[in-house]
Amino acid sequence: MNLGIKPFKLKQKSVIPGFGITMGFTLTYLTLLVLIPVSMVFLNSAQIGLDKFWEIVSSERVLASLKISFGTSFLAAAINVVFGFLLAWVLERYDFWGKKLVDGLIDLPFALPTAVAGISLTTLYSQNGWIGRLFAPFGIKISYTPLGIVVALVFIGFPFVVRTVQPVLESFDVEVEEAAACLGATRFQTFCRVILPELFPALITGFALAFSRALGEYGSVVFISGNMPMKTEITPLLIRTKLEQYDYAGGTAVAAVMLVISFILLLMINAFQWWAGRHRSR
Repeated sequence: MNLGIKPFKLKQKSVIPGFGITMGFTLTYLTLLVLIPVSMVFLNSAQIGLDKFWEIVSSERVLASLKISFGTSFLAAAINVVFGFLLAWVLERYDFWGKKLVDGLIDLPFALPTAVAGISLTTLYSQNGWIGRLFAPFGIKISYTPLGIVVALVFIGFPFVVRTVQPVLESFDVEVEEAAACLGATRFQTFCRVILPELFPALITGFALAFSRALGEYGSVVFISGNMPMKTEITPLLIRTKLEQYDYAGGTAVAAVMLVISFILLLMINAFQWWAGRHRSR
């Protein structure tokens, strides 16, 4: 007699293939597209020997390019976190005419060729450009300076922050804010103690995405930077210069150093995000 009790199953079947097949596909995919190309960088740079490798990566020009690349990328990602959050907040919390158009324009840096973006930004921010001429009387030069590199990296990186924060704001319950206000919390207290803890993991993720995207950017930066060695030369451009001079060992050595530093920084960001998530869930 059937009493309406479902038989107990030790293992619930998944809709997609089992662990063995999916794990095998994942490892194959990562090996072909990530591990093998990255390992070739280290294998090629290892052929020159440790002394030659250190001589290349410790040269003044390489160190200057690394400083410019990582410094401008970090600054641009930090700026994008602030203004990307504000833009996502406006799009999710307010209704206004042209909202759909503004929301669509956010993805423009994804579709726009980086070379076109670089030429446009260089024209606008040069001393004779529409925006650059406004700063020229104050002695502020944007194009062909590190400041111009930051402008280009902000342009190509801000969609990552906006698109990362938007879903969190969309799912956030406004009644929680109203409850905090009813309990006597000010707007500042509500933001710091209620809203920010929920948005913090998304902001860190957006920062990491914008930072990693900025590190590898080449097309938009090469026009607005001026490419002056020791001043505005970024590391991707230096690597390409070495490859064009058939210095493959030197190019891969610089690329290997950049990969290691990028991996360590992103690992630290992910570890901080994991710690913040555990701390928030307690």
